[in-house]
Amino acid sequence: MLIRHRDAEPFVDPTAWVAPNATLVGDVRVGPGARVLYGAVLDAEGSRVEVGESAIVSEHAVLRATAVTDAETPVSVGHHAFVGPHATVLGATVGPCAYLAAQTTVLHRAVLGSGASVAVGALVHARTVLPDEFFVPPHTTAIGDPVRVLSPDRVDELAEAIRDTEFADAAFGVRTEWTDRVTRYRQVAEVRSAEYAAHVDDTVVG
Repeated sequence: MLIRHRDAEPFVDPTAWVAPNATLVGDVRVGPGARVLYGAVLDAEGSRVEVGESAIVSEHAVLRATAVTDAETPVSVGHHAFVGPHATVLGATVGPCAYLAAQTTVLHRAVLGSGASVAVGALVHARTVLPDEFFVPPHTTAIGDPVRVLSPDRVDELAEAIRDTEFADAAFGVRTEWTDRVTRYRQVAEVRSAEYAAHVDDTVVG
């Protein structure tokens, strides 16, 4: 389904293929030979989503851009990249020939170099930079620039590293103190609600 959002319509190259139950919303551009499979959602919000030549967006993947922060955070998926089933890419750049396995997550302003590989269930946190051909093992968190890879059992290190990403600022422009979770989450919900309100005017175009 192709949906006009904020006066922008998706564009699908004639040589690309989009599954009939995939959803493309707003300024989404699908390049030559690309494939968007069943149940995938590509939502540009107030920014844009770009899928490069011969890239694959697998079943039930979510690619969501945003423009609620000081700088837009579009989604860019490079040529010949693979976004696996149930993967999520939010406001990030996935380089050419990068590989995101099933159930991976890449957060706002992260940049994955050419040929980078994120294994099953791994997380690339906000503002993280993966060098070319860097490998993130299964069920770990890649975080920072330069990048560190932390396993789930390193709870204190993970909490400190996540705090240092200032994720709420990167994703939503919210700068509330890390320790004031209730206020931060309330502000994030308000930002999301305001951004998503624009969908009331969406129209199906194809």
